[in-house]
Amino acid sequence: MRARPRPPVQGRGMFSGTTLIIVCLAATLAALVFPIWSYADRSDPTGSVNVLSAQTVSTAYGPLSAQDRDFIVKVRLAGLWELPAGEMAEEKGTTAAVRTAGQHLVDGHTSLDAHVRTVATQLGVPIPNGPNAQQQQWLATLSAAQGQDFDREFANIVRLAHGRVFSVVAQVRAATQNTLVRDLADDANTTVLDHIKVLEATGYVDFATLAQQLATTPSPVASPPVVAPADATPVTAAPAPAASPSSTYTLPPATASPEQPSQNP
Repeated sequence: MRARPRPPVQGRGMFSGTTLIIVCLAATLAALVFPIWSYADRSDPTGSVNVLSAQTVSTAYGPLSAQDRDFIVKVRLAGLWELPAGEMAEEKGTTAAVRTAGQHLVDGHTSLDAHVRTVATQLGVPIPNGPNAQQQQWLATLSAAQGQDFDREFANIVRLAHGRVFSVVAQVRAATQNTLVRDLADDANTTVLDHIKVLEATGYVDFATLAQQLATTPSPVASPPVVAPADATPVTAAPAPAASPSSTYTLPPATASPEQPSQNP
């Protein structure tokens, strides 16, 4: 007697096919979601994601890059030590050429500092109120030197600083998209080139040592923090008053500098 074929269970084939499709879809979704979750949860030891998003900010004068902000700080720092160095050269220089170079430093950085403070305020970039450690050391060296030793130290130290910043000015001028920074770079370029020429005219610049120092020792200048300025409003800077050669120049404080937190004893 032949066995009767067992009737198929209702829904078994359909249930198995549906389950297989659901499982496959779930596996595909998991494969797509896991890398996204894994990447979002992964630590970023270099901070590249956050830094990349904060490198350039928008202003009313065009994009403001990290290089632009760093340049503004460098221009301010240059004036904070080169202006007093110029005053020392006017007083202590033993030759007319050294004293003339000192006068050019004083005049140039008085004007350039007024410009950079205006730009920093308009763009919301914090700038320092004092020279950095390296610049303080240079000023101390010049303060202690006398006679021709001063002339030599002055010409070579200040020429080295100008050689370092000259290439920075060119890089910023070539790359910046911010109109205020572009104008500042033009001003800085004119000022730095003038100072390089009068320093070399003293006859004290050691070009062989200068070339070696420029190739091996980059300038240690701190970069500003990443600050997203609000939409800046145009500000017209008051022209710097003319002063007699015997006047002593004092740089005013940076109007855009952050307030220092008070420390309890």
